[in-house]
Amino acid sequence: MNTHHSGIGMTSQRTRARMIERLRKQGIVDEVVLGAMNAIPRHIFIEEVLANRAYDDIALPINFGQTISSPFIVARMSELLRAGSSLGKVLEIGSGCGYQTAILAQLAREVYSIERIGPLLTRARVRLRQLHLGNVRLKHADGLLGLPEFAPFDAIILTAAAAHIPSSLLGQLAVGGRMVFPKGSQEQFLCVIAHNSQGYTETILDEVRFVPMLPGILKG
Repeated sequence: MNTHHSGIGMTSQRTRARMIERLRKQGIVDEVVLGAMNAIPRHIFIEEVLANRAYDDIALPINFGQTISSPFIVARMSELLRAGSSLGKVLEIGSGCGYQTAILAQLAREVYSIERIGPLLTRARVRLRQLHLGNVRLKHADGLLGLPEFAPFDAIILTAAAAHIPSSLLGQLAVGGRMVFPKGSQEQFLCVIAHNSQGYTETILDEVRFVPMLPGILKG
């Protein structure tokens, strides 16, 4: 990894290592996820003026009313998605700045990611190319429609809050697959939907706060 990616001072590898130790103390136990978090430089996905806060456990603005989730939330959702098993084909709804996408690229064989805000998608594409991540496909589209042409997916992750999941999107989740997303509007909780041969089961977990999913509006 070059100096730009490695960073100095508050964006250095040492700072990243401290983030990993904090994540362990916060309860993240999946070492594969922690390894992915350690490998990806979070500071290149945010504005330079905020780079000294890149590894703090906070969400940060990325423009267009969107945020990059805190390291803990990224790790927690990734851990829930993996559930201790390797990931094959993953669909991400809400590429944002591309940080969660980059983490998924370390964890899965293939990552398909949808973003409705064109300028964000363009920036994400540049950053992912910087990291030479060749197993990611990005698309400018309405995330709640999914990508039926590439379904079924072994895992689906939403990075914005939704009150409910359309049946058309649920239908793109493979049997044996898992979907992780923030559920709700005013009150939000991480939700895991598992698809088995009998249907779908839903588990409600941690309280969270995400920006809302805005379907049907493509920008840029």
